[in-house]
Amino acid sequence: MPVPTTSPLATGVFDALRQMPPAAYFAMVLAVSVLCQWIAWRLRIPSILLLLVVGFGIGQVVSGEDVLGHDILFDGVSLLVGIILFEGSMSLRVKQLTGLGKPVRRLCSVTVLLAWTMITVTAWALGFDLRVALLIGAILVVTGPTVINPILRSLRPTRRVSSLLRWEGIVVDPIGAVLALLVFQAVAAGEPGLAFTSVLLVLAKTVVIAVVIAVLLGVTLEMLMRRRAIPDFLHGAIFLAAAVVALVASNALQSESGLLTVTLLGIYLGNRPALHLEQVAEFTEHLQVLFVGALFIVLAGRVTPSELAAVAPTALIFVAVLVLVVRPVSVLVGLAGTRVSRRERTLLAGMAPRGVVAAAVTSIFALGFGQAAGTLSERAQAAVGPDRDALLAQSRDLAALATQAERMVPLVFLVIVVTVTIYGIGVNRFAERLRLASANPQGVLFAGVTGWVVDTAVLLREADVPVLIVARNSATLAPARRAGLATVTANILSEFAVKDLDVSGLGYFVACTPEDEVNATAARQFARIFGGANTFQLHRDGDSVGTGDERRDTAGHLSARYAFLPALSREELNRRVEHGMAVTRIDLGPEFTLQDFATRYGDDAVILFVQRSPGSVELAHRRTKLPTDTGTLIALVPLRDRPSHEPENVATGGEPSG
Repeated sequence: MPVPTTSPLATGVFDALRQMPPAAYFAMVLAVSVLCQWIAWRLRIPSILLLLVVGFGIGQVVSGEDVLGHDILFDGVSLLVGIILFEGSMSLRVKQLTGLGKPVRRLCSVTVLLAWTMITVTAWALGFDLRVALLIGAILVVTGPTVINPILRSLRPTRRVSSLLRWEGIVVDPIGAVLALLVFQAVAAGEPGLAFTSVLLVLAKTVVIAVVIAVLLGVTLEMLMRRRAIPDFLHGAIFLAAAVVALVASNALQSESGLLTVTLLGIYLGNRPALHLEQVAEFTEHLQVLFVGALFIVLAGRVTPSELAAVAPTALIFVAVLVLVVRPVSVLVGLAGTRVSRRERTLLAGMAPRGVVAAAVTSIFALGFGQAAGTLSERAQAAVGPDRDALLAQSRDLAALATQAERMVPLVFLVIVVTVTIYGIGVNRFAERLRLASANPQGVLFAGVTGWVVDTAVLLREADVPVLIVARNSATLAPARRAGLATVTANILSEFAVKDLDVSGLGYFVACTPEDEVNATAARQFARIFGGANTFQLHRDGDSVGTGDERRDTAGHLSARYAFLPALSREELNRRVEHGMAVTRIDLGPEFTLQDFATRYGDDAVILFVQRSPGSVELAHRRTKLPTDTGTLIALVPLRDRPSHEPENVATGGEPSG
């Protein structure tokens, strides 16, 4: 591609980039992928969209295929995709399927078949050969964790919707790859009789190999873990190595069977009782962030502007049919007769972005037709008579298909870009209108209950902020239930609370149980869900912070940020309630400013939450910048000193509960 400038300096820079060594290319890809994901997080846009655009731009200057070579590039892509699927499948828990078993089975079978059929018909109608159309349909039935997980992370939908989307995305990825493999085998076989036999043989071989390898490796790893034969610092490395070995061994025995193998292995390990894989999950999650970004940048860089321009009109029509017809019809028909609500079906029908598996598999099979045609041509040269003519005819046929198949790569690239844009940006408002998610969750999860917690929760609810209170003792939750608040009876450190608690619409976590160590442990755990910036605990009794004494200060990584302004312990907050203080809402304005608030209450008041706009709150802490003459404070103040203009906003307080 010509350099789009006449500047000698710019020309030299571009030439240097084209000739960069593999190590420099790896460094650039990793740095750019992380930077793109950070920028996307700051701008609240889908990271994959930014990765694709930036990757496409980088690819016009330096291509991963030119730097690394074709074989290394695609073998590396295969490994990274397998690791991503392994990480995602370990998070799939069968317990999440309670009441959702039938819908998940339908999404992974009936919906897939319907989508495959409709996508194939659409591609055929747009001019593709039926055999290539079948391959395109098989590839594009997938969604996948690389696109679903980032959207779920920012959207945080209900537990049911999240489970349905995650199970569909992770399970259908290998199904789509296997379908594509079967189509390719049937096309390469040529004769209908041979094609049918080849497909059955490949399918049986793929399933048997995947199951055998997954079970053997899974049982071995489980036995080693239960016997404590693997030291903690090797958990992540050994499980990663096992996934890579499973993928490579499976692909060596049967092409493209590795994705199914690692998916089954991950599901098996993730659902074994008492098998604690937290260190493995944390390790693979970090790798997944790096790998997803790198894959999209590298694969996007293989597409040229001329290729995109050639397929753009066809691709836009194709995407319109996918979004407006294929996904809604396949989901609504596939989930008919299941216990999935109309709102849930509607959201699922409007959520099908395509991800990295579609891009990777497309590139592999697009090249496969050309390689198969070349192989048949070589065989024809060595043959004689009718066999030679038949092989030559089949070779020419496959070469013609290879020409069409080359159009799949830019077509699928555009499908990924447009669907990620549509679903990634548009799904937020869509899910909010359906009341199944919140794009900017503001709700508060209280772990532990006492009188002032109930009073605070009531005022938050009146401000249209969702609240959930979790406590291990049902009796202590009685005041909250009488106040009409959402409650869950559970140990906040239980397996249920950590993995299955529905936190849709919630953005803050406040640990306020009577035990400081429980608060610290729970806060560290829920920081993985809410983020460290939104996870708090009450001040520890007798704790010292920032004194410089390494023997007395609590280690920073063993404690979350302290909630409220000033930060007080549960005992001190309860004591203040007992001495006549109550939780109240105070509206700030020209007639009662923050300075007036400080003058009236001085050091007695405890600011709990700040509301700057309707339906949005911010938990107060020592770094919070308080509003001066607008907004609302939810604070614990002496009842006798409450402002005369706020009588209706004062909570009555309550006796501390356990």
